[in-house]
Amino acid sequence: MTQTNPPQVDVDQLRLAVGDIYRGVAEQPDAEYHFHTGQAALDHLGYPRSLTEPLPRSAADAFAGVAYVFEPGLPDTGQRVIDIGSGAGADALMAARAVGGDGAVIGVDMNEQMLARARAAADEARLDHLDFRQGLIEQLPVDDEWADVVISNGVLNLVPDKLTAYRELHRVTRPGGRLQISDICVEQEVPEEAKRDIDLWGA
Repeated sequence: MTQTNPPQVDVDQLRLAVGDIYRGVAEQPDAEYHFHTGQAALDHLGYPRSLTEPLPRSAADAFAGVAYVFEPGLPDTGQRVIDIGSGAGADALMAARAVGGDGAVIGVDMNEQMLARARAAADEARLDHLDFRQGLIEQLPVDDEWADVVISNGVLNLVPDKLTAYRELHRVTRPGGRLQISDICVEQEVPEEAKRDIDLWGA
């Protein structure tokens, strides 16, 4: 088996730093950040108002993504979806509405404050087939081959051991399922010194 080769960064310190950023978004979504948040971000990224207007404000206000993750298409009725790094739950809520009561959606996030927002939003929306779980991408709290669709919006760039992360995505996706991943990519090799700089990971 191929061994993973994550960057030489202190993973625990990185998770603390990333957690601090998104804890801030959860607790003060209207504060200034180096990325767009809330309804303004949803509009900027091209989310149709038909999808965002039904969202509970607790989810929409603390949205922080990098693209319209459903541009390739929404999940179908009855499908099972995992939202990796689900944050305040906006994308997971949209997916839950799309799959309906015959489907199921699991959102996974490591941040307790974001999970609290997401769970409150799911309760407000009365989406009983939507479940939010605390966990890491490298150790997803989901059964093997559970998902028809796995979505992720601006999260994989924050994971140092991407090989392990993608193995987990493969593990939880059924044969014939699909990944819909939105993230920011660079076309040049990132210097090792930069990879070790925790401040740059959240920049």
